[in-house]
Amino acid sequence: MQTAGKIMSLELQGVSQVVDGQQHIAPTDLVLEKGTMNVLLGPTSSGKTSLMRLMAGLDRPSTGRIFSSGRDVTNEPVQARNVAMVYQEFINYPGMTVFDNIASPLRLKGQSRKEVDRAVRSTAEMLKLTPVLQRKPLALSGGQQQRCALARALVKKAALVLLDEPLANLDYKLREELRVEIPRIFEQAGSIFVYATTEPEEALLLGGNTATLWEGQVTQFGPTLSVYRKPQTLTTAQVFSDPPMNFIQGKKAGDSLSLKGGASLGLRKQSAALSDATYTLGFRAHHIKLQQHEVSQPGSPPLHLQCTLVASEVTGSETFLHLRYGETTWVAVASGTHVMTQGKQVDIWLDGAHLYLFDLTGCLVACGDNAV
Repeated sequence: MQTAGKIMSLELQGVSQVVDGQQHIAPTDLVLEKGTMNVLLGPTSSGKTSLMRLMAGLDRPSTGRIFSSGRDVTNEPVQARNVAMVYQEFINYPGMTVFDNIASPLRLKGQSRKEVDRAVRSTAEMLKLTPVLQRKPLALSGGQQQRCALARALVKKAALVLLDEPLANLDYKLREELRVEIPRIFEQAGSIFVYATTEPEEALLLGGNTATLWEGQVTQFGPTLSVYRKPQTLTTAQVFSDPPMNFIQGKKAGDSLSLKGGASLGLRKQSAALSDATYTLGFRAHHIKLQQHEVSQPGSPPLHLQCTLVASEVTGSETFLHLRYGETTWVAVASGTHVMTQGKQVDIWLDGAHLYLFDLTGCLVACGDNAV
């Protein structure tokens, strides 16, 4: 399959959107490069679809400019741009075969029969649709129907491919299957891909870059693992954690942090150098351990806390524990099945390598081995 051409980058400069006096997208600066996967991660109504519509040219920004390889395309309609979109719904032509569905955008361009046949078969092979090319979409599985929609987007060799939660309506098994396949497909295509999702796990599986969104604002953008491991703000940490990151405030004095609830922990050199003040300690649900031996941090003992069990939920191979420490409630995700009585005292351990320290403005000041 030929790679997409012409567009080398998509740049948003101060792009915002205001509708009926309400800000949907805050002023945003982003640069997306050719051949990259770019995930828009945020909860429902955080602005993911609105931002994609601005990128595509379906809506015009209230302020700012959009550049395609240095050319201002802010006022160009979507029809004039080399863009393809894939939605949650399986948008295929039910009366046409898979072959004809994939071929439809090429035929609209007036390409020859030979060119169409070569492009369709190449794309179908990449998406494992060759055996079903003569079937109609309603005879396919949900995963095959969505792959058909993806193939129609990719066969255009669109420079910019926008995917708005394309796996949301698939069952668990099909989602997992396509999540594994999609990075391979994108790598071969060479376009700029923008993929919207509400799920942090999906962002991590897709890799590439991630922009976290909250109430219409891009809170951070960068390599996916970097954003996950080092969220620059408390908001980004919340968006990139499922369940949401746990927090508790503490007062720093010298080289120790006294938590609300009674416990105190020692601080590493970088954290100890911070001004004495109130800080917020954060940690993810799956980094709470129920056994001390599950925590391994050379040279520093784990933080041991005693909590009270509020509720527990067993979900297959995991157990969600709702814990109370002082006046604060946390969620822990433990592997396996744990049957516990409400009100039971639960000992937990936290590895300093997975702790985050935020100041009262919500900015990250220390994390991991530099924190405690």
